[in-house]
Amino acid sequence: MTTKNAMGAKLVTVAKFPEQFFLENIAVRGDGSILVTVLNRKELWYVPAPGADLPVEPILAHTFEHAVMGIVETEPDLFYVCTVAIATLERIDLRHWTPGAPMNATRVLTFDQSGAFLNGCCLVAPRIMLIADSVAGLIWRVDLSDDGLAATARVWLQHDSMAWDPDNPLNPQPGVNGVRFASRTNFVYYTSTTRKLFMRVAVDPVTHEPAGEPEFVAGGTMADDFCIDEDAGVAYVTTHRENTIDLVPLRPGNRDDPRISVAGEPFTEQLIGPSSAAWGRGPADYGRVAYVSTDGGTTAPPPDGKVRPAQVLRVEFGAVG
Repeated sequence: MTTKNAMGAKLVTVAKFPEQFFLENIAVRGDGSILVTVLNRKELWYVPAPGADLPVEPILAHTFEHAVMGIVETEPDLFYVCTVAIATLERIDLRHWTPGAPMNATRVLTFDQSGAFLNGCCLVAPRIMLIADSVAGLIWRVDLSDDGLAATARVWLQHDSMAWDPDNPLNPQPGVNGVRFASRTNFVYYTSTTRKLFMRVAVDPVTHEPAGEPEFVAGGTMADDFCIDEDAGVAYVTTHRENTIDLVPLRPGNRDDPRISVAGEPFTEQLIGPSSAAWGRGPADYGRVAYVSTDGGTTAPPPDGKVRPAQVLRVEFGAVG
């Protein structure tokens, strides 16, 4: 696959974490502050809203019983966090929370399936979320109760493109990983890291069930998570081990389509191990300003073998032609 550089993104360090912190998933609150799950420490961290004085100092907000991965906001300042080892869904209510105060997690669901590995997640309706299971190779549908304090889960879709490959020499690497919903066109997009795929599947707008077979969008990279710009019809995809952010058009593609990297090609020390991406919440941020978590090479050190501090970055994208 050939690689094209286009519309180089501007990277700004918002917060630094110690070395060996695997920043996994990220969510931006309405006030511009940021929540980050730290996979290898079972922790949720709070990053103050970035202002003119950067970097800001992150604050440990909560420690869970199990490792944490996915995070999604269902309504203003109500978040749900996925844990692994014992797979659970935990509710975090920040409506009256202040930084530094205790943060309470309420368990709303424990998955019966042994070894469920819950990763990326998204909303497809106000109380319906989808969660990628990176080892089982499927996507769960979770329906929340009216009060959000209970939930039920069932398999939403399982497909060969989502499968985990136990023989991959780079394991442990997830199968299906990031998952996002494009609400205007009713498509769910997902990455499959070990399969090097970026896929989509149509969604019935009434039942919120799959409305067809998954389609190939792009491939050839170890895609992790991403954010979608429906205005421009593109996704910005983090490639974790490959240290880039790539631009991918949101339409069926071909396996020989060129790779378009907007950051990390050529290699930059500021972007080592990019894992998750989420749009800023400012009035002009959508499609232009995203926040990206990195692990500093904890998973795959850069060529010199030296792990750097994990970071949260502000990424400012150029206009898409």
